[in-house]
Amino acid sequence: MDPVVALVLCLSCLLLLSLWRQRSGRGKLPPGPMPLPILGNILQIDNKNISKSLTNLSKIYGPVFTVYLGLRPTVVLHGYEAVKEALIDHGEVFSGRGSFPVGDRVTKGLASPCDPTFLLGCAPCNVICSVIFNNRFNYKDQHFLKFMRKVDENVQILSSPWIQVCNNFPVLINIFSGSHKKLFKNLTDLKQYFFEKIKEHQESLDMNNPRDFIDCFLIKMEEEKGNPQTEFTTEALINIVNDLFGAGTETTTTTLRYGLLLLLKHPEVTAKVQEEIDHVIGRHRSPCMQDKSSMPYTEAVLHEIQRYIDLLPTNLPHAVTSDIKFRNYLIPKGTTIITSLTSVLHDSKEFPNPEKFDPGHFLDASGKFKKSDYFMPFSAGKRICAGESLARMELFIFLTTILQNFRLKSVADPKDLDTTPVYNGFISVPPAYRICFIPV
Repeated sequence: MDPVVALVLCLSCLLLLSLWRQRSGRGKLPPGPMPLPILGNILQIDNKNISKSLTNLSKIYGPVFTVYLGLRPTVVLHGYEAVKEALIDHGEVFSGRGSFPVGDRVTKGLASPCDPTFLLGCAPCNVICSVIFNNRFNYKDQHFLKFMRKVDENVQILSSPWIQVCNNFPVLINIFSGSHKKLFKNLTDLKQYFFEKIKEHQESLDMNNPRDFIDCFLIKMEEEKGNPQTEFTTEALINIVNDLFGAGTETTTTTLRYGLLLLLKHPEVTAKVQEEIDHVIGRHRSPCMQDKSSMPYTEAVLHEIQRYIDLLPTNLPHAVTSDIKFRNYLIPKGTTIITSLTSVLHDSKEFPNPEKFDPGHFLDASGKFKKSDYFMPFSAGKRICAGESLARMELFIFLTTILQNFRLKSVADPKDLDTTPVYNGFISVPPAYRICFIPV
């Protein structure tokens, strides 16, 4: 057969398949924009600012609507009421892990200006290292530095528009070269590093005295070695360790980096936090978690940083574990669910002027800390972030310790600092900036 004819036939078959799949599913799902064959609604979504595109579509189709990311129908939940109803009221059904093709492939000097990215990355990473490896690394350790560079580079790649395209059209992963190849190479190297650490643990394992997470997992592996259905395998351990580093390091690092940028941009806020630190903690001891309850303004600032930066705009994808009737729509089992955390964290009724950084969003009229059900930076329901408590502790201890010991100075005029994320795909990544830490 002529190659051109064969190509035309293949494309025709794909076109018909696309039309059939889209038509067969739309009758049960919520309304949404008409998808194009094969492409779906991808041209109507800005991969550099997905949350803004979803907000615009919600103005037309309401808080529950369907978009086709390629051939795949995805139900979007926009706004606090819809997100809360799904993740909390129907938490069991909406607790499935959503499709993430790139991720699926992966699992198979003082007072001088500096970029704080490296230092802010080392501290949270060493916290995770202590839990997993029972060890922390010197910041000049070359193996640690190489490790950190790969983790940071992976977050940059995961937040790029190209990765969003690959997730919507998984076939491209195999066809084209691109940044996803670098991502896979980095992860292969990281997994090899984890494997070597696991082997070291196996050689020195004491079944009666586990030292860290890896030891605990290895002990469970030994207990279940006769079970052919066990999920406690070396490969599973490698993937879990990789997930812990990915989720427990870069998210906290990015929040800290973004938080310092906002404190540079708003020196009046920084001054109030330091005043509260002086009053509650003083200069002669380190901050501790017991101090937090006596520091309502600092607590409000930490909440406002997380609300404002909107770290994971569209959350990790969920999936429904069974057919469910949701707001008069029938969502079939296995359907991918996107929950717009942006629409909750930037809800103008709950947070007046949501695009403005204002700790007052979490303070009542008397200056006391005010909780909000709309505060969902760690998601909600069955799949809420497992590291929420650790992240909250790290953010409080790290930022209060920095502000207790240093005055922050911007190289540029604070008014000229841009706080707009350079990426707003998988993670909201802050722009690069330089900062002076001046001892006090």
